Amino acid sequence: MYYVYALYNERNNKIYIGQTCDLEKRLILHNSKIIKKSYTFRFNGSWDIVYKEEVKDRLSALTREKQLKSYQGRIFIKNLIHSRVAQR
Repeated sequence: MYYVYALYNERNNKIYIGQTCDLEKRLILHNSKIIKKSYTFRFNGSWDIVYKEEVKDRLSALTREKQLKSYQGRIFIKNLIHSRVAQR
């Protein structure tokens, strides 16, 4: 199983979309700043999962990741974030 996920950094108002076979481990890597050349390394604050989707294989994950990184996909993720903030 693979996961396609979206992270949100509220402090910097940034979104990250990716895919992995181990979501818990990947979230720890994003928040621990171990990978120095990664996009998430550049921003302070914590990254929280705002969306996750389980898919059957890596090819499906890569395809879905590409969809979420499109204009329509980013609008979908931004709407999730806004609805989450509104519920507080």
